[in-house]
Amino acid sequence: QPPLIPSSREVRTDSAHSFVEQLSTTTIAAPKMSSTPAPAPLSKPIVFATSGMGGMLGWVLVHPANTVAVRMNLSSMQGKKFSFAGMIRENGLMSVYDGLAAGVWRQVFYASSRFGLFETCRDKLHEIRGKTDFAGRVGVGAVTGATAAMISCPMEVATVRMSNDATLPADQRRNYKGVADVVKRIYVEEGAAAFWRGSTPFAQRAALVGVFQVATLDQFKEMYAHYLNQKKNSVPNVFCAAMTSGLIYSIATMPLEAAKNRMANQKPDPKTGKLPYTGTLQLMRAVSANEGFLALYNGFLPYYMRCGGHTVAMFIAVQMLRDAYTNSIM
Repeated sequence: QPPLIPSSREVRTDSAHSFVEQLSTTTIAAPKMSSTPAPAPLSKPIVFATSGMGGMLGWVLVHPANTVAVRMNLSSMQGKKFSFAGMIRENGLMSVYDGLAAGVWRQVFYASSRFGLFETCRDKLHEIRGKTDFAGRVGVGAVTGATAAMISCPMEVATVRMSNDATLPADQRRNYKGVADVVKRIYVEEGAAAFWRGSTPFAQRAALVGVFQVATLDQFKEMYAHYLNQKKNSVPNVFCAAMTSGLIYSIATMPLEAAKNRMANQKPDPKTGKLPYTGTLQLMRAVSANEGFLALYNGFLPYYMRCGGHTVAMFIAVQMLRDAYTNSIM
């Protein structure tokens, strides 16, 4: 008899059984996982410490720009025109580092609390809400910036006074000998409340810096990476983004910086014993009426150099410190 030809249905059934048998006897290898574990998140003490140290290192580079900005800003308050060449001729080139110690101490409190609190609160908000969106970062940036300003205001007052003291007439100079002398004399001669003169515009400025920096820095990083083919978070990328972001928030915050400088440096009227400036809006109205609104922007260029330059130097320093710490414990 000729062999029977299986039907197409039988062929499909046999093929299916064969495939099932092969599948049951085949061992499927599990996908290979990376042998390098993801780095553990940094502890909060390390976050605060690296933020403060990065701020201190960055400030050493930009303090001369801050000194020039303060002196230019306060020159009209003293009724004179600022000249950089005249400042160098009268006080010497190294006078741009007047108040450096107070500025570094300011960063111990300001940078560590501002960025340490920002990262801590941002992470906590993420735990509560399950997400970290743009609005959340902006809100956290504003609140933590203002909080850091209130914490560091005594050192801000000391920095402004030491940076500008050499430009005052000889009979009006306070002739501070150092940070400890500033703190002691302010407390003894003017009372503890004097440490927080200018705290309101300082906190307002810090809140705006937090908002603008959070709102623009990452966007500019993305933009320069896209249009200039930069590697995101590389030194050129951070530099370009920080200087652009710094320009925007320098324009927005310069009047508050001027208000803070004037309130921190003011003296009571010798006849009435009252301070000339009592609040941010009152100061801005008085300056605008007596000197013109643009007087609040005296010293803008060095202020911008300070803002953008410190952002660049600090972020790079913080990242290097954290990378070094992570590599040392691995």
